[in-house]
Amino acid sequence: MVSAGFAGGPQERPMTTKAPALFVGHGSPMNAIEDTPSSRGWAEVVARFPKPRAIVAISAHWVTEGMRVMSNARPKTIHDFGRGFPQALFDVQYPAPGDPALAGEIVRLLTPFGAQLDDSWGLDHGAWSVLVHMYPRADVPVVQVSLDIRRGPEQHYAIAQALAPLRDQNVLILALGNIVHNLPAFFRTRELLPWVQSFDDFVTGAATSGDAASVLNYGARADAREAAPDWEHFFPVFYALGARGDGERATVFNQDYQPGISMTAFGYGLAA
Repeated sequence: MVSAGFAGGPQERPMTTKAPALFVGHGSPMNAIEDTPSSRGWAEVVARFPKPRAIVAISAHWVTEGMRVMSNARPKTIHDFGRGFPQALFDVQYPAPGDPALAGEIVRLLTPFGAQLDDSWGLDHGAWSVLVHMYPRADVPVVQVSLDIRRGPEQHYAIAQALAPLRDQNVLILALGNIVHNLPAFFRTRELLPWVQSFDDFVTGAATSGDAASVLNYGARADAREAAPDWEHFFPVFYALGARGDGERATVFNQDYQPGISMTAFGYGLAA
């Protein structure tokens, strides 16, 4: 599928609405098929901005050596979780189209980072478990961008800044992970440990004030080792922060805490 507005030069691109940049705590894949506070929040947030013409998704569940951009016209639904989940979850299909032309545009934007097209991936559960609630008709094209394991926070933030101009073409930047993600703690206790909220408050406070520098230096915090041991779930935060427009303040939603996990989401460019 080729989306209008990417095939031609700048003079051919129509004026469009500026899409938001969102970070979404995705949590368990069971949110895809259950009525939870988080899944309701994902369904409700889309009323706060016009429907995007495409989505660029950065999921905790696509980690690569080197930057990859999903180029599939018809991406498959990947059930990238182990046994123990119900068959109903494995039966979920999210047949959203890809956008090869947008994928090519992203590779050009990310040329300084060595980005390459990749048709081996699809939509992993970090993306589709959220998107089934945001756009249940699967009628918005989606292109996933991988997390390059070789890069540190500053480079991921720079990649997000390079992607930010796509927002002006009504392309939604959708980063998917969890601010707090400590699965051993989640399975070890039913108690809400204090570092879950303290670290979540630190990140959302910095996102609201635009203090990206503090978040980039998150490892200096005493609670970071417990709250964010899984870099791939935390680093998507940088993709929302880096796509922030001048003067934009974050709107926080889905602020739900669980033992070892926060389901918090925040976004820039959301209507009140």
